[in-house]
Amino acid sequence: MRRPGSIAEVAEWSRTAEEFSYNFADFLHEFTARPDGSMLSERPRLLRDLFDTGDVCDAYLAAAAATLAPQAGNRRPPWTEEGDRYLRYPWFASPGPAMRACLLLESPPRFRERNLFVTANALSVA
Repeated sequence: MRRPGSIAEVAEWSRTAEEFSYNFADFLHEFTARPDGSMLSERPRLLRDLFDTGDVCDAYLAAAAATLAPQAGNRRPPWTEEGDRYLRYPWFASPGPAMRACLLLESPPRFRERNLFVTANALSVA
């Protein structure tokens, strides 16, 4: 089975939050194996109208692309700065109040600026 070879394919192949999670993890494996700016350059379709957390996924893709681009020797793609790639309200990767302080501190800058609060290793492959 083929893995998504670009951020745009992650969005294209995702019809649910669960599919997004699997597709994004597969994409990270591909990017880690061969970092290439072209994998980040194409603007992914918006997911906000497809499922409940689609807006979170839209912001997540932008934060990931903006964070990963320098690893491939590129500037962040212009589409990552579009307004529909930012959340209006904070979203925490872990709903428990005990983790919120940790996530507030650990979130990488490109995630934090989009109101996404994740662990420091959000873009690492296991």
